[in-house]
Amino acid sequence: MSADGDVAFKINLDVRPIGGRIGAEIHGLALSGDLPDTAIAAIEAALARHKVLFFPGQTHLDDQAQEAFAARLGQPEAHPTVPVREGTNFLLELDSLHGGRANAWHTDVTFLPNYPKASILRAVTSPPHGGDTVWSNTASAYENLPEPLQRLADSLWAIHTNAYDYAATRPNLTDEQTEALRAVFASTVYETEHPLVRAHPVSGERTLILGQFFKRFVGLNTADSQRLFDLFQEHITKLENTVRWRWTAGDVAIWDNRATQHYAINDYGDQRRIMRRVTLTGDVPVAVDGRSSQVRKPKAQA
Repeated sequence: MSADGDVAFKINLDVRPIGGRIGAEIHGLALSGDLPDTAIAAIEAALARHKVLFFPGQTHLDDQAQEAFAARLGQPEAHPTVPVREGTNFLLELDSLHGGRANAWHTDVTFLPNYPKASILRAVTSPPHGGDTVWSNTASAYENLPEPLQRLADSLWAIHTNAYDYAATRPNLTDEQTEALRAVFASTVYETEHPLVRAHPVSGERTLILGQFFKRFVGLNTADSQRLFDLFQEHITKLENTVRWRWTAGDVAIWDNRATQHYAINDYGDQRRIMRRVTLTGDVPVAVDGRSSQVRKPKAQA
């Protein structure tokens, strides 16, 4: 596309904020791997500001086109333990009939040291009601902590792992389904020490790293760790830090995985819900004191 065309394209990008602290809809843009660089730059700028972007009605996308578009935003990567969808290189399918109900607050794959920088999620089949997803802004959560809690957060380090209590987070599954899920998801056990507070590599904001994969704080016992986890997690998920999206088949959401948590609401019973996700390789978090996250397991990665 010509330079003039690029400029016109950039001006026509329609960004409509949703929440006061997080979330924006993007209209008038068909996602593809062939978008001009100016469009990609505009998407990245909007993502840094709004943390999660929603692109309604992208029904033209298939699996390959979703992967091609994702590659324009970064380096796609497969999930470390869950197999990719057949016929794709990186795409993870979340099917409600096969345990794909991530109904717990989490940031994707924080049990790795360089957990994903962003995720691109496409709704393939959506129930007529229910199945919404909620995101929270972990930068605004930190910014609005009382100063004494900010200082405490700055000093804490936490262990994140994929070997957690699956039965507690997936009470809708049978014992057999829970064990099958654990066998796949924790086929290799990962543990990483992350700072509770990281400096965002793009915006410079301080964000909180917590969520479902949290195990305990370094130097604290399980009971004290849980009390502090509850304290900071409640600040992250305050309603003023959140945005909720009602899915329609063809919708696409992109979120900054370094500045958000999300929760897929399991309120749709036996209705079918199929989502397909591509994640992008991230960087290793750096704490406010300059130290970087460290691998604990597997030892070969350390």
